[in-house]
Amino acid sequence: MGKGRPRAVEKGVLGQSSSVSLSGSLSIPPGPVYYPSEDEFKDPLEYIYRIRPEAEPYGICRIVPPKSWKPPFGLDLDSFTFPTKTQAIHQLQARPAACDSKTFDLEYNRFLDNHCGKKSKKRVVFEGEELDLCKLFNAAKRFGGYDKVVKEKKWGEVCRFVRSGRKISECAKHVLCQLYREHLYDYEDYYNRLNHGVVRSCKRGMHGEKKGEHGVESLSSKRRRRNTEGEKVKVCKVEEKEEEFDQICEQCGSGLHGEVMLLCDRCNKGWHIYCLSPPLKRIPPGNWYCLECLNSDKDSFGFVPGKRFSLEAFRRVADRAKRKWFGPVSPSRMQIEKKFWDIVEGLVGEVDVMYGSDLDTSVYGSGFPRVNDKKPESVEDEIWDKYCASPWNLNNLPKLQGSMLRAVHHNIAGVMVPWLYVGMLFSSFCWHFEDHCFYSMNYLHWGEPKCWYSVPGREASAFEKVMRNCLPDLFDAQPDLLFQLVTMLNPSVLQENGVSVYSVLQEPGNFVITFPRSYHGGFNFGLNCAEAVNFAPADWLPHGGFGAELYQLYRKAAVLSHEELLCVVAKANDCDSKALPYLKKELHRIYAKEKNCREGLWRNGIIKSSPMSPKKCPEFVGTEEDPTCIICQQYLFLSAVVCRCRPSAFVCLEHWKHLCECKPSKHRLLYRHTLAELKQLVLLIDKYNFDETLQCRDLQRQLSCSDDSNALTKKVKGGHVSLAKLAEEWILCSSKIFQIPFSRDAYVNALKETEQFLWAGSEMDAVRAVAKNLIEAQNWAEGIKDCLCKIESWSCNRSHNLEKVDLERVNNLLNLNPLPCIEPGHLKLKGYAEEAMILVQEIDSALSTSSKSSIPELEQLYSRVCEVPIYVKEMEKLVARISALKVWVDNVRKCILEKCPAAIEADVLYRLKSEMLELQVQLPEVEMLMDLLRQVESCQARCNEILNSPINLKNVEVLLQELESITVNIPELKLLRQYHGDAVSWISHFNDVHVNIHEREDQENVVDELKCILKQGMLLRIQVDELPLVEVELKKAYCRKEALKARRTKMTLFSIQQLMEEAAMLQIEGEQLFVDVSGVLAAAMHWEERAAHIFASEAQMSDFEDVIRTSEDIHVILPSLDDVKDAISMAKSWLKNSKPFLGSSFPAAHASRPLLKVEALKELVSQSKLLKISLEERTMIHSVLKNCLEWKHDACSLLEEVDCLFNMNNIDNALINGLIPKIEHLVTMIESIVETGLSLGFDFDEIPKLQNARSTLQWCSKALSFCTVAPALPEIESLMENAEHLPVSCASSALCSSLIDGVKWLKKASERIKVSFPLMVRQLLNAIEKHKSWKEQILIFFGLKTEERSWSKLLQLKELGKDDAFSCCELDMVLSETEKVEKWKLHCMDIVGHPVGVVNSLLDALVKIKHTLDRSLYIYNKSRGCNPRDLCIHCFSGIKDQELLTCSICKDCYHWQCLGATLGHQSDAKASVCSYCQFIRSGSISQNGGALRFGGKCAELNMLIELLSDAEGLCVGIEERDVVQQLVELAIACKECLKELTDFTLAYLDRDLSIISEKLTTALKAVEMAGVYSNHGNNRLELALKRNSWKVRVNKLLEDSQKPLIQHIQKILKEGLAISIPPEDHFWQKLIELKCIGLQWAENAKKVSMDSGALGLDEVCELITQGENLPVHFEKELKLLRVRSMLYCICRKPYDQRAMIACDQCDEWYHFDCIKLSSAPKIYICPACKPHTGELSVLLSVNKERSTGAKYGEPQTPSPPHTESRRKNIEAKPSLKQMMPAAMDHSNILRYSGGIDCLLWRNRKPFRRVAKRRAEVESLSPFFYIQR
Repeated sequence: MGKGRPRAVEKGVLGQSSSVSLSGSLSIPPGPVYYPSEDEFKDPLEYIYRIRPEAEPYGICRIVPPKSWKPPFGLDLDSFTFPTKTQAIHQLQARPAACDSKTFDLEYNRFLDNHCGKKSKKRVVFEGEELDLCKLFNAAKRFGGYDKVVKEKKWGEVCRFVRSGRKISECAKHVLCQLYREHLYDYEDYYNRLNHGVVRSCKRGMHGEKKGEHGVESLSSKRRRRNTEGEKVKVCKVEEKEEEFDQICEQCGSGLHGEVMLLCDRCNKGWHIYCLSPPLKRIPPGNWYCLECLNSDKDSFGFVPGKRFSLEAFRRVADRAKRKWFGPVSPSRMQIEKKFWDIVEGLVGEVDVMYGSDLDTSVYGSGFPRVNDKKPESVEDEIWDKYCASPWNLNNLPKLQGSMLRAVHHNIAGVMVPWLYVGMLFSSFCWHFEDHCFYSMNYLHWGEPKCWYSVPGREASAFEKVMRNCLPDLFDAQPDLLFQLVTMLNPSVLQENGVSVYSVLQEPGNFVITFPRSYHGGFNFGLNCAEAVNFAPADWLPHGGFGAELYQLYRKAAVLSHEELLCVVAKANDCDSKALPYLKKELHRIYAKEKNCREGLWRNGIIKSSPMSPKKCPEFVGTEEDPTCIICQQYLFLSAVVCRCRPSAFVCLEHWKHLCECKPSKHRLLYRHTLAELKQLVLLIDKYNFDETLQCRDLQRQLSCSDDSNALTKKVKGGHVSLAKLAEEWILCSSKIFQIPFSRDAYVNALKETEQFLWAGSEMDAVRAVAKNLIEAQNWAEGIKDCLCKIESWSCNRSHNLEKVDLERVNNLLNLNPLPCIEPGHLKLKGYAEEAMILVQEIDSALSTSSKSSIPELEQLYSRVCEVPIYVKEMEKLVARISALKVWVDNVRKCILEKCPAAIEADVLYRLKSEMLELQVQLPEVEMLMDLLRQVESCQARCNEILNSPINLKNVEVLLQELESITVNIPELKLLRQYHGDAVSWISHFNDVHVNIHEREDQENVVDELKCILKQGMLLRIQVDELPLVEVELKKAYCRKEALKARRTKMTLFSIQQLMEEAAMLQIEGEQLFVDVSGVLAAAMHWEERAAHIFASEAQMSDFEDVIRTSEDIHVILPSLDDVKDAISMAKSWLKNSKPFLGSSFPAAHASRPLLKVEALKELVSQSKLLKISLEERTMIHSVLKNCLEWKHDACSLLEEVDCLFNMNNIDNALINGLIPKIEHLVTMIESIVETGLSLGFDFDEIPKLQNARSTLQWCSKALSFCTVAPALPEIESLMENAEHLPVSCASSALCSSLIDGVKWLKKASERIKVSFPLMVRQLLNAIEKHKSWKEQILIFFGLKTEERSWSKLLQLKELGKDDAFSCCELDMVLSETEKVEKWKLHCMDIVGHPVGVVNSLLDALVKIKHTLDRSLYIYNKSRGCNPRDLCIHCFSGIKDQELLTCSICKDCYHWQCLGATLGHQSDAKASVCSYCQFIRSGSISQNGGALRFGGKCAELNMLIELLSDAEGLCVGIEERDVVQQLVELAIACKECLKELTDFTLAYLDRDLSIISEKLTTALKAVEMAGVYSNHGNNRLELALKRNSWKVRVNKLLEDSQKPLIQHIQKILKEGLAISIPPEDHFWQKLIELKCIGLQWAENAKKVSMDSGALGLDEVCELITQGENLPVHFEKELKLLRVRSMLYCICRKPYDQRAMIACDQCDEWYHFDCIKLSSAPKIYICPACKPHTGELSVLLSVNKERSTGAKYGEPQTPSPPHTESRRKNIEAKPSLKQMMPAAMDHSNILRYSGGIDCLLWRNRKPFRRVAKRRAEVESLSPFFYIQR
């Protein structure tokens, strides 16, 4: 089969075993585990179908997916929040029943009165408190009653129920037993006999003294059930009579069937016995109490809604819970399960846990990927899409192919939509099976395992029996307890009672499947997240039927209609062959059940029936809500029973008797399908199922047998009658009805009689056929009568409000053949129809294409049609034709009469022509329309002729003048007009620019304007003669632009030459601008000639410098200037370098200056050849080099002579006598030449060689002198010592080697002659004794323990060894160990340094550092709450005669002498603040050190630790090592304290900075006090200080009255990002909020400022107000908005980059194009300031209004800033404008705007012209050009 082999669960993370041992002695066997392959895993339903035979006997199984199955988790773990429920785990099993003590007391007192003849005591006391007899009775009932509790000694458990949470003594058990025996034992016996039917007791019913159906007498107290208003309850009957009832049922709301209604003996409420859950078959004996009175709300048990958690918060709760129970270790599965069941059984105490259960994934999100969910960024699109579509995705599972739930339309939470579960340790899901006995699939996304227990479905009844026996009190109080999912029972108890239980441990990534009807429960091992959903393959169908029956029994509302699901699935025809047998069997079951019930209704007299209204979407389940049975609460899909007395009440066929007390004949059966249709569904399955099995054939036979209608009979007066016989009689009677004239009553009665037949099977098909014919005949006859009635009514009244009969309907009725029945009005209706048909033919003829009917003729025909009483649809066509003709004529007349040019669109004329052809009109307007069209076509042809060839401006102007008056808007003519307008406008623009173009200083703007004009001219469709002129002017403008540039900035000589050549070509070289440039060019050329001359003649330095000075007056980039400068620079550099060499001829400088290099001198000589300037120093340098070379030659010659002397091999006496003078001569020459070389001041290589040769020659001379004189031994030894220092090169020569050997021989000979032998022996023996004595001391010293060896002793032995010991290993060891210690001490001294006040002693330095660490630790401990001491924090002394200053913030004390002036004047001591608090509070970034800074070098902790490890290898114990050990321990303690403080401050995210300021102040003091530091700790402290500084600055920024700039905020955010400020930090979030608000406003402001006036002025002002009220300051944006809010010109637009000019009188600004200015005049007066004569009165009136101080609403118009300066200049010099020359720069006078910066405004007087007076200015229109 390809399925995985079931096997025990492997050991997981918790060490689980194959079976689980719980608190009992039995073990829970494991459920099967399957490992599907990749292929098997493709289809989940197919795989489950394969393993079902093997896995279903366990009720549960676990499926481990292939390794490739790794779905991403679909929820955002950071933002996911969910609600929880609180579970009281200790009450899942060991809880008392939620019984109402008052009800128990009532029943108990009645028992005492009726059976014992006594009254109960008021109080029963147990352990000083009143004993709750109800709890005691139920507790004993839980453990089997009094006798069983005594036998099994269970009084301890009983006592735990009565007094939970207290210690139980043996005495208490005994007392409780006696109290039960005294008070409750007899009542228990009575209670048991009552439940077993032994006791006969009176039960109050609804009617007086009469026997019940079981013979039990019923007495009635005649109590009345009253409603909330105190009125008696009444039920309305059909006969409109009111009958009062004593009681109504709380379930069905009916007061009927009083004989089976139970009244609660406490609250007097009533229930029918058949309405109870579960229903009772008979009225129980004794007193009866409803569930509301039995159960106490106070003691009711359930899972209470808890808090809402984020996932992180829930994780912390779960982790704390697990640590509480098991500590830090990982517990085993057995430990966890044992602890869980101990809690459940009440052995541990009260335990509450949280469980995020039943979370609807459509609300909270699914753990699986879904198409519409947001994809995490870390997940790839391909992976996400793959798992979105995976069949194992629980969101897809219920609707897979093969699932019965595919037909369910609505999303049922938990069934169709998965539920999410977030659990913690011990959170539980109690014993239950799924709704409708569905399968369930659970997937564990992540977290700790989930433990499952399962009871197979085959043992469900046994399980329920054990549960009822073990928890009788709970089931008595709540019979439907297992539906509530709040009860657990130890699996070992089930096993002990013979119920099979299996266990499964679900690990992350595993699926768990539970099978139908299998009870399952379990709990979680820790924090995890799972998801579950139901599904229903075809093999579920029988179980679904069982579930539906169970809901009906317990009166529970179903999730969906099982019958509807079967019918929808059967009709859908999408089931595979495996599903068909299950579907057919279940359909047959409900068919048989429905058939029996319907037949039973017929037998009981219910003969009325009618079909239910059809559903809108019958292909889905649950699209519409079906009614439910008022008794069993089940959906009534197939059928229901109703009665007219209760129109809103429905019952199922099984409970029809409980609907009301009316006769059965008044009830009505409602059915959705006939039995024939249901049978057809079953047969339809057979059609799909080709592989018919034996079982299917058996079902087929059963269907055939069940359709025997003759078997369906019922009693009637005089015998029996069958349904078939009644049907035959009806058919005979009904056939006669067709033979007589139509009578509605006869048809209605016949159809009414069919109601008792139509619900049945296929045997009633004949009845259905006759009934169908009757209905058709009745509808036809009534249709004929209805038409005649409407025709006659209209003919009589002729009212427009009356509806006519449609001719089409009449024809349909008349065209039936044969006629269904006999109706006399048929012929009369036919006559009306023929008359209408004649009119239809006339309309068709008038509307045909060949007809030439006029409008009056058509209107006459329409009036005739209106007189006919029958409606014909052709009339609408006639009306439409008449209306269209009238509209067409009106449109044509409008076109002909139009006089305005281009008012008519050409398309309108063509449309009218096409309409004319469609309407076939013969009217006089037709010819007029055609004439107009011909005129249009002629015009189009002429325009196209011009457009298709090169267009000439004059031809276009002639054509436009001819066609000026044409009234049709012709596109081609419009295009020509546009082309003509563009050309004229272009020419005008060019002419405006061309005026005085050469005089303009802004040639850059001229170039741009001409380029724009040229570009526009190239795009013109009309040829213009000015286009070549534009190109020429553009070249001239370019040339002038370059000339202006040459005048303003320096240009190259070549560029100026090219510029002048181009000007000559353009013939503009005579302009003043080019004349000036030409003069500059001539000066530059003259300078170049002079520069070339001085280069050629190698002139003096002064000539070159004079040329440089001359170039400064020439405004040209000169090509040779750089060469001249380079030549001067090179010469000066050479002179600087040669200066030391030129000074070497002065002997006075020899001693002070360093020796020079000959190679540098040679380099200078070679460089001098490249100089281009004539210098005297060049000759001097050559002379110096010559002297050096001559000296080197002489020195080399002398060295060669010395080498020859040294290489002599044979030395005899004769040679010796001549050799000594020669050596002396060479020494003299060497000294002379060395002195000469040194005088030159150069570093010659030969000088050291000469000096070595001289010293060697002097030694040789001394050695040769011993040949003639007997030297003393000291002289020989001195000579030998000197020989060792001879240069190697000389000492290895032949002469020196011979002399050294001779001197050595001479030394040995002298020693032998002078030494005494006995004296030598005695001295040697004495030395040996001293060596042995020293060695013995060494052995004793190293035999001691390390800590006993002193450093001073080792030093003493070392000194003795140097004096007395020979060379030996012991001496080497002592020297080595001594060296180690000394190196260690030196290393230690290097690390700790020399603190202030410590000079030499290492130990003193270490002790001082220890004191600093003690003080640092005291500072840390003081911050933790240790008792502070009144000591100076600096010196730790409390000298009485010195005053202590206390910091007002940190409360630390300081001596004034210790601080110096750091706290200010002593008079301010009381209000002083220490430097550390100032530093922290101010938010400074760096601290240079305070009063507590350690005076010396601080040691690094890691180096001290390394030093301590190095000391372990020392052989002696030194005191310094112990002190270092103490330092390390103290430093580590300080480091931990610092870590604690820095971790707190770095994790602190809130607003209050005083908390972290205190921490940081403490840390800073302690760190500066300590003489040892830790790099890591200091880095963390530095980061904390930086973050504190950042927060302090942000806090100041936020609290400052001045608004911050957005740039400042962004800068601070960038700094915060650099120091990793957490996003959750309060200040970070505040800054981000400010930034977002500010940037959003700024972006909006930027758009508005550039919108060219699109936004209204009010909205702009509102935006400015918003910006001013922002917490961030935006100067630039507000400035732009204020500029944007200002309006200019007559167009009242904001500044929009267009050129503007200001009036010289009123300073109002105008656009060039608005006032039709092409170029700027020198002086401009606006028309408002200089009006025409005829408008003087208007302006006077304006002036009058202005003088009266009237205020107008016109916005102020600002002026650019240069207006003010211009105005001041004018006031200072009124005649300046007349005095300015023509060539002067007029940029200040033109004043047109070139950018936004030119429109900065200021306050000025209100605008003098008002908007409401705008009409007065319209007279100036000749001066204005308004752009449309």
